Amino acid sequence: MAVSRKKHNLVIVESPAKVKTIKKFLGSSYDVAASNGHVRDLPKSKMGIDIENDYEPQYITIRGKGELLAGLRKLVKKADRVYLATDPDREGEAISWHLTAALKLDAAAGKQVSRITFNEITKKAVTESLKNARDIDMNLVDAQQTRRILDRMVGYEISPLLWEKVKRGLSAGRVQSVALRMIGDREAEIDSFIPEEYWTLDAVLQVKGSAKPLTARYYGEEGPDKKAVRVQLKNREETMRVVDALAGADFSIREVRRSERVRRPPLPFTTSTLQQEASKVLNFSTQKTMRVAQQLYEGVEVKGQGTVALITYLRTDSVRVSEEAQEAAAEYIGENYGPDYVLRQKKEQKKGSGSQEEKEQDTKIQDAHEAIRPTLITRLPAQIKDSLSREQFRLYQLIWKRFVASRMSPARYETTQVRIAAQAQGAGPEAEDALDRKLPAQLFTVSASRLLFEGFQKVYIEDEEEKSVSLGRGLDENTVLSLDSFDPRQHFTQPAPHYTEASLVRALEEQGIGRPSTYAPTITTILARRYIVKEEKNLYMTELGTVVNDIMKKAFPTIVDPSFTANMEALLDGIADGQVRWKTVIENFYPDLHEAVLQAETDLEKVQIADEETEEICENCGRHMVIKYGPHGKFLACPGFPECHNTKPYYEKIGVACPKCGRDIIVRMSKKGRRYYGCMGNPECDFMVWQKPSGRKCPRCGGLMLEKGNRLVCADKECGFVEERRDTDDES
Repeated sequence: MAVSRKKHNLVIVESPAKVKTIKKFLGSSYDVAASNGHVRDLPKSKMGIDIENDYEPQYITIRGKGELLAGLRKLVKKADRVYLATDPDREGEAISWHLTAALKLDAAAGKQVSRITFNEITKKAVTESLKNARDIDMNLVDAQQTRRILDRMVGYEISPLLWEKVKRGLSAGRVQSVALRMIGDREAEIDSFIPEEYWTLDAVLQVKGSAKPLTARYYGEEGPDKKAVRVQLKNREETMRVVDALAGADFSIREVRRSERVRRPPLPFTTSTLQQEASKVLNFSTQKTMRVAQQLYEGVEVKGQGTVALITYLRTDSVRVSEEAQEAAAEYIGENYGPDYVLRQKKEQKKGSGSQEEKEQDTKIQDAHEAIRPTLITRLPAQIKDSLSREQFRLYQLIWKRFVASRMSPARYETTQVRIAAQAQGAGPEAEDALDRKLPAQLFTVSASRLLFEGFQKVYIEDEEEKSVSLGRGLDENTVLSLDSFDPRQHFTQPAPHYTEASLVRALEEQGIGRPSTYAPTITTILARRYIVKEEKNLYMTELGTVVNDIMKKAFPTIVDPSFTANMEALLDGIADGQVRWKTVIENFYPDLHEAVLQAETDLEKVQIADEETEEICENCGRHMVIKYGPHGKFLACPGFPECHNTKPYYEKIGVACPKCGRDIIVRMSKKGRRYYGCMGNPECDFMVWQKPSGRKCPRCGGLMLEKGNRLVCADKECGFVEERRDTDDES
């Protein structure tokens, strides 16, 4: 009697780091192997898209993957069933499809080939995925193919143009060019910003029976109907007019309003919010956040537990949490913090702002992903700290705290708002002094909040969390107040802040540009190309980035249009949903792109940065040195290279004298490539400004005037003089 052979299975994952963990879950009847990411791609030597044959992509085996594929083929040969378990997103779906072709699984007679996905590497999730095996979703594959082909078209059509017009080694990208445009637009907005002066006026008041003074902020006038009319104090004169009018005024409380409000818990992390919060709290770059999160997802060796996957899948737009995870969180929170801290009334909460955000987020979900959360809520960060690197521990702790907080009840505050009236002596319609008649009562306000119940803040405090400040329960309309002093202060409006990695990710997401998997590589690429630099946390354009951005805006306005790119993302979503034919998107995109490139080859001749000859003589060989363009800006080089290697700094003078020492102001570049204007006598003279000096003196204070867009602005903020720019002929 023949003995039936036990069936053997093969599971193919993306990363080798997952192999050991998944093998442990599945046992001896399963082989588990890794593809090490993609195994096929478009060739690097050419565009790899057959334009004449319906834009068919020409995939080849990635160099160096031959031996790996040979090993996988041997495992496929002895397996009865093959499970493709690459990552649960469009990229992972495409890798499974490429594996099918590279391993000839379609032609493998008698073998079952199935696609499985899991959002967390736990025994339950992996075994459940085997029960829900399915076919490859070609809609998701086609969405990924379309993105890859569009990116290849932009890169391979435009990058050679940048090589020709600027310098070799530059690149353009469909998403990176839009991100660069956004940074450039923000820089232009900041450079052209004109600060406006405004003042605040505080009244420091003594409260009868209290040793603690009360500080109230000036609000405005009280109208005839007792309603408050807001007044913005624009300068010192206006401010002192109020101060003088209130000399000897009586201060009394007009109104005290107390109310209670709630602060809802934060949503659990998505890819973008994790990147933003890790940047703000941990000072991680987006690239570092994704690298460390990948380690936590794939598995870490934990003492006494073996290799353990600590978080769910890290590339997700979703804030959904599985019922099982919600129940586990509720049980943990109830046992450790008390029943009052457990998030209640889920049905009612759906009417609130949090659930609305969930609905909005869910419209963008690629598939049934969850939010980023710990795989086991009872695996506390402190318990496994010794098994993690410092980076892993800090990120895991952030994810754990955020998830626990998202399942906790809201924080509750008591808010108090006090309106105080300052009544000048003798003020009113019958007053003889006209000023008194204009200021019958001036209003000051003070507000505070007192924490009643901390809720989720027991675990997780956000950066912008307000401080609990109490005014005391004794304040009412009978409280006696007396003026101690006035505190007038000058302020200036501030421009929009420079983008940071965190705020750029947020802006990209808000405008629908890119997807979770693209944020980190996009920023990494434009940093690596030296189009932008990072100082502290801020992102700045370099001179090279400005040149590339100007070319892109002039020659390819559609490519760098955020709305166009966001619409393209919507089309990719449509392909993934089966609503849009993928070849149609490519057919509509390429002809316009190609025509724009041909036009730019002619129109952009003047943009080319050529080797401009100077009067500077090379002391080594006597040739006239030329201006070259490098990663840090312009420099002088001998045209006799490679025979002569002489180089020296290039000082681009702007014809303006340094206000400190009288020497020339020149264009300089910071170590990271950011352009500024400094004294030629540096380091003896430390004068520097970010905006270009105009050469005109301020008619008010005699200081240096700087160019800001179409205006000239005094470099001295205390002066604040502004005038419209004039032509050179007018100035003479």
